[in-house]
Amino acid sequence: MSETPLVRFQNVQKSYDGKVLVVKDLNLDVQRGEFLTMLGPSGSGKTTCLMMLAGFEPATHGEIYLDDQPINNVPPHKRGIGMVFQNYALFPHMTVAENLAFPLEVRKMTKSERESRVLRALDMVQLGDFGSRRPAQLSGGQQQRVAVARALVFDPELVLMDEPLGALDKNLREQMQYEIKHIHESLGVTVVYVTHDQSEALTMSNRIAVFNDGVIQQLAPPDDLYERPENAFVAQFIGENNKLRGTVSEVSGDRCIVQTADGVPISAMAVNVSASGEESTLSLRPERVVINPDAGSVPNIFNAQVLELIYLGDHIRTRVSILGRDDFVVKVPNSSNHASLREGDVVSVGWLQEDCRALDAWSE
Repeated sequence: MSETPLVRFQNVQKSYDGKVLVVKDLNLDVQRGEFLTMLGPSGSGKTTCLMMLAGFEPATHGEIYLDDQPINNVPPHKRGIGMVFQNYALFPHMTVAENLAFPLEVRKMTKSERESRVLRALDMVQLGDFGSRRPAQLSGGQQQRVAVARALVFDPELVLMDEPLGALDKNLREQMQYEIKHIHESLGVTVVYVTHDQSEALTMSNRIAVFNDGVIQQLAPPDDLYERPENAFVAQFIGENNKLRGTVSEVSGDRCIVQTADGVPISAMAVNVSASGEESTLSLRPERVVINPDAGSVPNIFNAQVLELIYLGDHIRTRVSILGRDDFVVKVPNSSNHASLREGDVVSVGWLQEDCRALDAWSE
């Protein structure tokens, strides 16, 4: 990757009414060739950022750069950016080939150049035999492939995708995730992708920017976000997460002790706390918790009552009551030594200090 980012947001703000900032002082670099996903709940500012980059919304403050050139005053059609929308935005009166040729005609390409590029783009999305069909004759997944091909047909450096798989059913959506990921890898094009689906973001991205309330909460590769969330919002938004509340009673380097309301001490990593007396939310992934651990194998061991067992094939989702919470989940691997678990059983539950992260206080 080149050292100069392809896209740069510099102190960018956006307000629609002149009062409330939907995007607050955004500073973000997108590297050439990377797949960066903007992830967050509805109203978090992610789509607004994409629309500003595309040129469909003006920035209220700050500057957006593309290839080191300021583009705030460049109209959308002159930015040379490919776009894929959730509703496909295909022309219904045109064939698939004509839809793909349209952005090439706008760019005044010759007929032979257009034809070769259209064929190449259709082959890329495995629709080589569908050029003469109309969009209405295609399935939703095929229409989405055409939309992706049209965004790529003129070889843009940058492609923006706004919830492109939101209208597809689960199986097709997962299949398209891998197809888009493979196209990105084979072409080396830069992709900025917007979604509220965290599993989609984890599957496809080089890096993910987690948005909430107009601010990037954390920007990191998928495994970092999941394994090392920096605050309680990210821990809760990415993947399944157990929360335990308490007050910090001791901090020693990168480790700490957090006491629950009942005075029970829990050993944790001091991630987003710095002093005793602070309120904290402990974050703990369900697959990091062990039922009936060997004595001395983990520092945190507590009694729990099994409330619910749900068989999910590769694991048993086990909900227990522990330390005053009835929503604590343990993902128990599906192996024979756990077949004896029953609802109502009292078991011991434990985890390593390294897997328990003391984060900021979290209000639900």
